[in-house]
Amino acid sequence: MADASVICSNLSFAWPDDTPVFEDLSFTVGPGRHGLVAPNGTGKSTLLKLIAGELRPTRGSVTVTGTLGHLPQSLPLTADLTVSEVLGVAPVIRALDAVESGDVSEEHFTVIGDDWDIEERTRAQLDRLGLAHISLDRALGTLSGGQVVSLGLAAQLLKRPDVLLLDEPTNNLDLDARHKLYDVLTDFHGCLLLVSHDRALLDRMERITELERGELRVYGGNFTAYEEAVKAEQEVAEKNVRNAEQELRREKREMQQARERAERRASNAARNLKNAGLPRIFAGTMKRGAQESAGRAGQMHAARVGEAKSRLDEAGRALRDEQRLSLDLPDTSVPAGRTVFLGEHLQVRHGERALFAGDGIDLSIRGPERIALTGPNGVGKSTLLRLVTGDLEAESGQIRRADGRIAHLSQRLDLLDLDRTVAENFTAYAPHRTEAERMNLLARFLFRGARAHLPVGVLSGGERLRATLACVLCAEPAPQLLLLDEPTNNLDLVSAGQLESALGSYQGAFVVVSHDERFLTEIGVNRWLRLQDGKLTETAAPAV
Repeated sequence: MADASVICSNLSFAWPDDTPVFEDLSFTVGPGRHGLVAPNGTGKSTLLKLIAGELRPTRGSVTVTGTLGHLPQSLPLTADLTVSEVLGVAPVIRALDAVESGDVSEEHFTVIGDDWDIEERTRAQLDRLGLAHISLDRALGTLSGGQVVSLGLAAQLLKRPDVLLLDEPTNNLDLDARHKLYDVLTDFHGCLLLVSHDRALLDRMERITELERGELRVYGGNFTAYEEAVKAEQEVAEKNVRNAEQELRREKREMQQARERAERRASNAARNLKNAGLPRIFAGTMKRGAQESAGRAGQMHAARVGEAKSRLDEAGRALRDEQRLSLDLPDTSVPAGRTVFLGEHLQVRHGERALFAGDGIDLSIRGPERIALTGPNGVGKSTLLRLVTGDLEAESGQIRRADGRIAHLSQRLDLLDLDRTVAENFTAYAPHRTEAERMNLLARFLFRGARAHLPVGVLSGGERLRATLACVLCAEPAPQLLLLDEPTNNLDLVSAGQLESALGSYQGAFVVVSHDERFLTEIGVNRWLRLQDGKLTETAAPAV
């Protein structure tokens, strides 16, 4: 639909406790592919729900031109539904079956409408999303999380939407499913607005809309172009701040110099008047005139200092908060070639089924390798990490771990005590460091002042990740092998960047399970392993 669009006028929304989310947002999203980016908690999902009509604005209006499709981040589905019911095609298929059986009741034709090809379109849509092998009568509870997400997208696409809203559509998808989704969305020609932390997907957008400080800004181009534009803006903003700081210092210096000159003139004038023996009334008049002149000069300089401060404040507002981590982690260093883990013929079973093929798999990890462990969902990647840490015992095979200095960050980020503060957790991991050392290290992980004394349980997902990284990477002894299981799941782009910074400073070996190819490239992965069909194989790095 050529005129498919979303128009929001003076949109405001607050939660029932009057906590504001938006105030007077006005914007238009037309045809094309648009990515919506912002830190977690700023209201991206809320905005999509307002557009979809699932929430009502406090003030303002939302107008959607065309048929709307919306895939939320969490799908409200029950396990006993069938695939056809989730897709919304079950009534039409039942009506078609009835007509083919000879029942020509009018109600069947009413249900079918123009959807005589619904089965063909459904199978084609499922095939495009990698679900061709799934039957329409299969129960939802038998599908993986990624398959459910793809099924939800298929349901929306079968509506033939003009406007499509997607909230984190690549969550739980493996690499193959992600690439199929990328292709499907590239072929979508309506108005697409999506929320995602998947930079590979965002790089397929035509515009990036940023939600920053309660305002929307639109950048032309994909996510890479957006990052370059923001970087250029920040360079200009930083230059403007430096210039404004210099101007303020100059104005303060000139005001001080003017004050000192006025004081010297007043002192000299007082001596001269005394020596000149002028009448007291005349001397008083001259003194008052000098004071008034000095006062006017002081007011002028004070006004110029005030203006310089205002210009500095204005320049500072254009600066974004610097959220990158700057770390030095020498204790994590591992000599090149040292074996930190060796497993031979590892095997475990799920029920009666052996998870790995043949006699099991072999895995060696040497310092300081950076390994990506990829493969479809459900093949045993998380299980393999648990074998490496010793959290799971192999039923057969041999394992050797060097020094036992292994840390494991699971998807749940459950290493820390939620009731203890960040500082207290950090002390438990690094008890021999001084208080000053601990606070300095926490500051490097952006926990400064009172933030270091918050209970871990009240932290956001990104903050909890930083707290966990601080405790693990600065532990005594520091880990020489780090295992991470889908570490970017549910992280916003800022938090993902902080994780990249931390891993860039880490000098040991690591193994990362992730489907985010851009993230894996950014953290310098130099060895790629793929687990599929029970076999662990070396692969080439993907083209990103």
